[in-house]
Amino acid sequence: MKDGPLRIFGAMVLAAAGACSLLLASSAAAQAKLAGGKLAGVVRDSAGTPQMGASVEVVPELAGELAPLDYLTNTQGIFRGDKLPPGLYTVRVTLAGFLPTLHQHIRINPNLTTMVRIQLESMFAALDQLRRQPGVSANDSDDWKWVLRSAPGMRPVLQWEEGDIQTAALSSGDVSPRRPRLIFQITDGAMRPGSVSNVASAPGTVVAYDQKLNGMSRLLIAGQMSHQDQTSGGVATVWLPSGMLGEGPYTAFVVRSASLGPSGMTFRGVRIAQGGALALGDRTVLSYGGEYVLVGLGKATASLRPHLTVQRRIGNSWRAELVFASEPAGPNPLEPEEPTDTDAALSAAINELDAFPAVMLRDGKPVLQSGWHEEVSAQRKLGARGTLELAAFHDDNRNTAVFGRGQDLPEADYFQDVFSSGFAYDGGSGSSWGGRIALQEKLSNDLEFTTVYALAGALAPGGDADGILRDELHMVSRHSLGANMNARIERSGTRFSAGYKWIDGAALSRVDSYGESLYQMDPYFHIAVRQSLPKFGPGHWEAMADCDNLLAQGYVRMNTGDGQVVLVPAFRTFRGGVSVQF
Repeated sequence: MKDGPLRIFGAMVLAAAGACSLLLASSAAAQAKLAGGKLAGVVRDSAGTPQMGASVEVVPELAGELAPLDYLTNTQGIFRGDKLPPGLYTVRVTLAGFLPTLHQHIRINPNLTTMVRIQLESMFAALDQLRRQPGVSANDSDDWKWVLRSAPGMRPVLQWEEGDIQTAALSSGDVSPRRPRLIFQITDGAMRPGSVSNVASAPGTVVAYDQKLNGMSRLLIAGQMSHQDQTSGGVATVWLPSGMLGEGPYTAFVVRSASLGPSGMTFRGVRIAQGGALALGDRTVLSYGGEYVLVGLGKATASLRPHLTVQRRIGNSWRAELVFASEPAGPNPLEPEEPTDTDAALSAAINELDAFPAVMLRDGKPVLQSGWHEEVSAQRKLGARGTLELAAFHDDNRNTAVFGRGQDLPEADYFQDVFSSGFAYDGGSGSSWGGRIALQEKLSNDLEFTTVYALAGALAPGGDADGILRDELHMVSRHSLGANMNARIERSGTRFSAGYKWIDGAALSRVDSYGESLYQMDPYFHIAVRQSLPKFGPGHWEAMADCDNLLAQGYVRMNTGDGQVVLVPAFRTFRGGVSVQF
């Protein structure tokens, strides 16, 4: 009986402790539910100078949820806002002497800091850009960044880190570090071996210029002139409203003309390309675009070639992608091959000069290489610098380009290069399924390794043909395994890429052409070198050399009713010259 009061008192203490625990838990849950996000930003002018005293108005886009918030930038041009309710906001920045700047649809998430970089344009920007040099911004880290492209004036970049905290950065108006404004090249050889829109081997001159327009937009202009008995050339213009290569909308217009011999036949081509991207939420990006190609070769032919890509972020390490594109399949020509290079934009503009699909003849009429490529893939991040891709795809080719060498062949079906014995031939249609496994690893800042295995369809010979060549070509599955290494030697100023792609049998067309373009994995042994030269004049001088199929592998000799031919899946070519950057 004496223990009765003690037991009652103990029960009361335990009940009080439980009630306190419940209150603390509910309070913590309520605070977690009400946790807000943070907004931080920096305001600079077009020269990169921080602007103090700029008025920043943050307005919630959901009416009635919160009154507008006002901030002023400090001496470093920085403003901060804490404990903002999650949702979409509009940021308006004004400052005397500058044009007002408006950014919409900025998402604030709980426990997430959104950083905004805003560039103000002076009312006299047209005069300022004549005397100001491009600013310098720090290089991005090697962390995997998921880029959501939307309006030209806004590039949301969601950076996923290994820790529990995720930081989103909304970048606007970034400027590439010390990029050149002008490139001048003197070369000998075709920019893209096997392309009939350019003479196979001819001395040529290429000039590319990067002009910044009002705001962040840029205009890239590239021109080429070749000399081989008669003059051939082309002009390409590329408009980048966002000012960033591969990270926003683009518009390209290309005109080419090439004399194909003393007979007077002339290739004329016009290509118009348009594309962009749309962010669907925080984890999905829809990339879209297409091109219209008009080619004249005695008679005219045209083609409309769309492409569509949907990318979806799954967790912290996985990304899924769905691709639907026209053949010949390949990434957008304006995607930089080496994004770390300061001349990537100008190099991409030069590549636009020769981005036409292969042109062939069939019954005396010009036809363009065409078809469809559908692909679904998944990519996983491996550590800090590696990625693994698994892909399955389907190719439906309608006019498959086959290249070769031969003489005295019928002009109605063999599009002959009069300056050599090379020709382009329509190998007909074919359909195939395939798969790809690719591994990329950046071993250091100056060394990257890529290996790709693919199983895909390719045209193969069925024996000597007594009649039409395409009747003896059929689609077969081929295994391929390739490895490529990109390296840079800072001390000597050397950059080089070397690789080899093995194919398990005769293949007269490309095995996984999309993968080849995506990973720069050309058939057989290939090497490219860029060597900085001693400074003996204005600009930065480089010697360049590109070798494809150096060992002349994969050639197939066949006897047809039209004559003897040597079919060449990849020509052995060399292109070299000098490049000057200003």
